[in-house]
Amino acid sequence: MGMLDGKTALVTGAGRGIGRGIALALAQAGAKVVVNDLGTGLDGAGIDRGPADQVVDEIVKAGGVAAANHGSVSDWDQAHAMVDQAMRLWGRIDILVNVAGILRDRMIFNMSREEWAAVTSVHLDGTFNCTRAASVHMREQKFGRIVSMSSVSALGAPGQPNYAAGKAGIIGLMWSTANALAKYGVTANSVMPSGATRMIDSTPRGRQFFEETGKWPSQAAAGTERDPDNVAPLVAYLCSEAAGTISGKVFGVQGDAVELYQPFTSVAVIQNHDTRFTAEGIAARAHELFETSGINPEVENMMAKLRFTMTDRADL
Repeated sequence: MGMLDGKTALVTGAGRGIGRGIALALAQAGAKVVVNDLGTGLDGAGIDRGPADQVVDEIVKAGGVAAANHGSVSDWDQAHAMVDQAMRLWGRIDILVNVAGILRDRMIFNMSREEWAAVTSVHLDGTFNCTRAASVHMREQKFGRIVSMSSVSALGAPGQPNYAAGKAGIIGLMWSTANALAKYGVTANSVMPSGATRMIDSTPRGRQFFEETGKWPSQAAAGTERDPDNVAPLVAYLCSEAAGTISGKVFGVQGDAVELYQPFTSVAVIQNHDTRFTAEGIAARAHELFETSGINPEVENMMAKLRFTMTDRADL
């Protein structure tokens, strides 16, 4: 008996990488799965029905139940059609896992409006579109599990302002969704996954790895701490009834480790009793914030410059 027997799921971006592993894991746990993937390149260009169809074939051959969907999460109507497909096939939608994403990397001073819009429309708009569509039914059912992929890039990846903004926005969206749907038995959580996927292959370091080994990072990751499939067990758990009290949380997966993050916790405070601070007054006491918190802004600035250099992306 599986943890997800009798449940139905929609997994977006499930044709490859992390999404594929999640779709297979949910099916193995007993869920019926709509496997969505537009089959685009990393930049969102092109369409290929093959990836979604192949994952469905894998699930069916293993004795599971699945159906393919080739729509775009960034399109309102197509996103709603994914949820409608699950409702039409199986009468309910219990689980939504938002994975679909693309990359168009560029430094902030070089990024075009089109590159910004393309990435945020898939990550942030796409997560909203699917969550909006599924939440209506989950609210009526008094049950639902929503898990959305964020990224450590949300913490400030220098060559990915569009991707970072979208992934940080997903966390805020899941917090809001968790609060809005708590009384209806619906949970919403975010995951910062780790794994060598096509996105890693596309980086300068990924290309260097290929030149040195003859394999792309995604090809060499199977069975290692960089395997994208490492993310799937956490997601399967969060989608189960066993995780019914867990909502509005941000998790990470690093190899065989599962992490719980506590974002935006106040670490220091200064107070000007009885009167409002002036700018000069804050300047005179700002050091207290950093001394109390143990944060050294000079070191932080130095590390930021180092991270910028290590990305090898100054020409993006």
